[in-house]
Amino acid sequence: MKPITTADHFNQIIGGDKPVIVKFQAGWCPDCTRMDMFIDPIVEEFNKYEWFDVNRDELPEIAEQYEVMGIPSLLIFKNGSKTAHLHSANAKSPEEVTEFLSSQPE
Repeated sequence: MKPITTADHFNQIIGGDKPVIVKFQAGWCPDCTRMDMFIDPIVEEFNKYEWFDVNRDELPEIAEQYEVMGIPSLLIFKNGSKTAHLHSANAKSPEEVTEFLSSQPE
């Protein structure tokens, strides 16, 4: 997962016509640490996406703009628009993340 550290970089990443996933997290978040323990095989399986990582504490304005109220959250973007959002309450297990990604249209 590639880090995004500036708003300009974020906007550049989400603006493309290839779908990207941005994981919003923070270093102090225990659920984020838990997700990090199981996410790598999911990233490999769902490699049609390019995966990125944002520390919501470093870019709070981006988190607010895209209604990231809890972390970790996975957001899918294409052509500058958010197309899907897996909220933190539903991102606690590999099964929940995989089910969310499998339900996305091609």
